[in-house]
Amino acid sequence: MSRAAALRLGAFAGAIALAFGAAYGIGSAVDPIAAADTPSQSQEMGMGEMGGHDAGGQLPGLAVSDAGYTFAPATTFFTAGAKTGLRFTIKGPDGKPVTKYTKTHEKDLHLIVVRRDLSGFHHVHPTLAADGTWSIPFTFTAGGTWRMYADFQPAGLDRNITLGTDVNVTGLYVPVPLNDPAAVNSIDGYDVTLAGTPVAGKESQLAFTVSKDGKPVTDLQPYLGAFGHLVSLRSGDLAYLHNHPAQHADPGMKGGPSIDFMTTFPTAGTYSLFLDFQHAGAVHTAEFTVKVSSTGTTIVPPTAVPTHEEEAHEHEQPVR
Repeated sequence: MSRAAALRLGAFAGAIALAFGAAYGIGSAVDPIAAADTPSQSQEMGMGEMGGHDAGGQLPGLAVSDAGYTFAPATTFFTAGAKTGLRFTIKGPDGKPVTKYTKTHEKDLHLIVVRRDLSGFHHVHPTLAADGTWSIPFTFTAGGTWRMYADFQPAGLDRNITLGTDVNVTGLYVPVPLNDPAAVNSIDGYDVTLAGTPVAGKESQLAFTVSKDGKPVTDLQPYLGAFGHLVSLRSGDLAYLHNHPAQHADPGMKGGPSIDFMTTFPTAGTYSLFLDFQHAGAVHTAEFTVKVSSTGTTIVPPTAVPTHEEEAHEHEQPVR
């Protein structure tokens, strides 16, 4: 069942949906699998400036603290559908809120918010106050357990840190299954295709191609200093992988239709990939489910992406 179908089913079944307590229990039942990573995989990770294992050999996003820095939300309880303010600090080794950061990809801090079933993905950039408090208006769209990631580089530290913590959202909870693996994702009138042969534990190339109305998009706009921004999350424990394409994009440059990434999936398993790209002044997010094996499974895009009119025609039912 697709995510869209599941969401429609959830709306229809709202009267019998589980309350937050059940959602919290499901979220809490997920067992991390980071311990399965071997030392050799840790050494091979090679995620570059925005990823890799932390100082303890653990994948980014699995811990609330690293290198003496701690992700400290003002509250971990919210209500679905209610506009609120996400507020948090990053506490340094001295226990005080960090107030100075080194920009990475044009921002002092990147905040990723996603529900633990990997639905409802958001990549936002909060505002930093003089006292070290980060804040941004936010609305959680559904009940359940959500994961928040803070991706940043403190001033004076020579690497990025990604910290993660769970928050609890009271409200309607309907589990949303992952999309089936597919080489094409259609979003906001755009078709994005994915090609590559990812191999667990080795650096792999992923190639995304953006088209609209059957034509390649050749005027992608820079977003965070590049033509695309990729976040990958491992299903099960939500370990966080974060890469950007090698090509830097200066203001005024145009790119596309292809956006290439080099990334390393640390273990075999299922991953959700979220590609942000900007076109015509708006940022769009394409989502993919990728199954990664130890021997490599080729993601084969179609020879031609069908237009939306062709897709509609293919799904027409014969008259009986």
